[in-house]
Amino acid sequence: MSHKNGDQGLLMHWAFDEGSGTSVLESVSQIRDDIQYVFNQAEFNEHSGPQWRQGVTGSGLLFDGYSTSVVHTVVNEEKKNGGQEFLSALSIGVWVAPRTYDWGYEGKLTAIVNRHNMERKQGYLLGMFRHGSWSFQVGLEGGEWKELWAPEGYELSKNEWSYVNAVFDGTQGEIKLFLNGTEIASADVPGGSRIAEAVNTELLIGKNNHSSLLAEVFNLQMFSGIMDELKIYNRGLSKDEVAASYREVLDSAHGGVRPPLKYDDIKLDRTPLLADRHRPQYHVSPPAHWMNEPHAPIYFDGQYHLFYQHNPLGPFFYHIHWGHWVSSDLVHWRDLPVALSPEKDQLAPDGIWSGSAAYDADGLPALFFTAGNDSASPNQSVALARSTYPQDGDPDLITWIKHPEPLIVQKQGMGAFGDFRDPFVWKDEEGWYALVGSGIEGEGGAALAFASQDMLNWTYKGPFFAADIQKYPYLGPIWELPVFLPLGVDKHGVSKYLLLVSPVGAGADVEVFYWIGQLDKNELSFIPDQEEPQLIDVGDFHFTGPSGMVDPKTGRNIVFTIAQGDRTSELEYQSGWAHNGGLPLSVYLREDGRLGIEPIQELQSLRGEKRLSLRDKSLAEANVLLKDVQGDMLEIQVELEPGNAGQLGIKVRCTPDGEEETLLYYDFNEAKLVIDRTKTTLHPGEKCRGIQGGKLELLGENLKLHIYLDRSMVEAYANGLKSLTTRVYPSRKDALGLELWGDGKSLVKSMEIWDMQSIW
Repeated sequence: MSHKNGDQGLLMHWAFDEGSGTSVLESVSQIRDDIQYVFNQAEFNEHSGPQWRQGVTGSGLLFDGYSTSVVHTVVNEEKKNGGQEFLSALSIGVWVAPRTYDWGYEGKLTAIVNRHNMERKQGYLLGMFRHGSWSFQVGLEGGEWKELWAPEGYELSKNEWSYVNAVFDGTQGEIKLFLNGTEIASADVPGGSRIAEAVNTELLIGKNNHSSLLAEVFNLQMFSGIMDELKIYNRGLSKDEVAASYREVLDSAHGGVRPPLKYDDIKLDRTPLLADRHRPQYHVSPPAHWMNEPHAPIYFDGQYHLFYQHNPLGPFFYHIHWGHWVSSDLVHWRDLPVALSPEKDQLAPDGIWSGSAAYDADGLPALFFTAGNDSASPNQSVALARSTYPQDGDPDLITWIKHPEPLIVQKQGMGAFGDFRDPFVWKDEEGWYALVGSGIEGEGGAALAFASQDMLNWTYKGPFFAADIQKYPYLGPIWELPVFLPLGVDKHGVSKYLLLVSPVGAGADVEVFYWIGQLDKNELSFIPDQEEPQLIDVGDFHFTGPSGMVDPKTGRNIVFTIAQGDRTSELEYQSGWAHNGGLPLSVYLREDGRLGIEPIQELQSLRGEKRLSLRDKSLAEANVLLKDVQGDMLEIQVELEPGNAGQLGIKVRCTPDGEEETLLYYDFNEAKLVIDRTKTTLHPGEKCRGIQGGKLELLGENLKLHIYLDRSMVEAYANGLKSLTTRVYPSRKDALGLELWGDGKSLVKSMEIWDMQSIW
């Protein structure tokens, strides 16, 4: 927008009309300010500048929430213009569309624009706080720090444009806030007050001058969303001037109404990450930033819904929401808006933690989640959210309304007090049942059982199952994420069930352990067939965070997991993402009574060109043919007859000279499935190292491996009995080769390899 007569006293103006590039013009001084952004220089991706979007006039700058900011060097001209040692008046006007809110760590504001030092009581700060509250704060000459907060009801809405103005007028002795052209708050300051200059402090847009540091890498209190038309004046604007500047934007570009904002313009965009050479392409993942476990799978109206623990601010563990995907085939997923966010309420202001989904009495999906409320004791309870489907008929189930009260609040004597989370709920003809992860004081992890007739009022039934921590110390003091699935009847006609848990706490081995056993419906308790738990996956902390469902379409039991990223915070910062889902697994009771584990058949729809098909070759003959097959997105099926081999397997992600490679093999003497990552990468910052593996009894069968390579993901399924999930981050781009490997005369009974296609 051009500078008009009403712009007298204009110190600085950023129109954000560039629409591309890595700098933005401050038009009064004609200085081009650098935009800090993680992918300006990308290590694993193509270089790409910050994201620009439609603004209120022209373009606006999209701030990613963890790396985007603008640094402006205040020049002498600006100081002379009223920014001498003290400012007697200051006005700020800016259009903002927040994408998400910060949790409010250490009580600091997410900065919209600031040049301040609160400790020294200098400068000014305009910013947001928890749940959309916002404030203008100034340091006054004489050492007072003055804060003016927007009153309740005037929070800044997510995914909508708001026009924010803050006015300090020391001569008049007042400080004011305006929202969308209307005054909403004012406070007196002593007449003749002046703002103390924040010496040796940069003017920052989108980043707090004194942001908190998380994991020694991530600056918190950074703005997430779009900003446009930022103006700073060295005089106090009148309410008429503020109203006029608001109306000007509405009338000039938007027919007199508040500027609309398309969700697609502000949502997290996965496009910049698609070229990342380590990011999986056919595994489900958030569009960007952080996820931990996927959970609450449910089928409704022809679609599968899957939710996930998500920090929309950046690729770090912080303020957790429920992300949401939908799919018609369990393979190709669409990103939907965040389903559940922490809100300013007494239910879950501090986090929406893991849970599950079940059907209500009308057959509609209901979400059960762990409500985080740090002002309550304990700070975790079980809560409910219902879909607005009966009102809006939206098959994507985008909108959810939380039930205002917790459903289940932990009482003393109900498990380990203070650890009470991750409800797993199911329904049968008699009512609803819930398992909640906890422990038994002084004893060990436990899943606690609850029952309800109406899904709202729950009765505690006691521990569903608890193991002997003296005997199995690796099962830890607390269990998270219990999952309970029916396996059908065994060959003796006995109904069998599967219980999964994830131990945490001192001494716990954080893996997915399971038991097969029977349900005592009267006691609502579980009786395992064997006391000792088993592992589904032997990849050592890469297959975690289980959730599960009975697929009503096919009757299968399907298990979802998080595939841990296995990286440092520094590399997650540079990459812009952390973690993804594992492939969905079908789990079932085999004829021999063991648990069968297979990737779902629908994944075959991703097969592209068949790269190899061979039968009855020696390892050497097969390796000649394998020389022509390269890739980091492949499906491999191979059956190997060991002959006299003690160890037998396949190398993947090999460089031509063998400098980098990952070896997956079976040790017949030890009956172990093993991954050797000692040569996986030369990158000094990556963590993928060492040798991992675990027990697998083949009982004389040939070794049958079903392997999925997807960039940094390696998932191997052995003989339908065990999986091994791991991560590989080769430093070299030519680490794409394959080679069969063994220490004896072995026969390749069969081998088939396909290219795999991206689901995005």
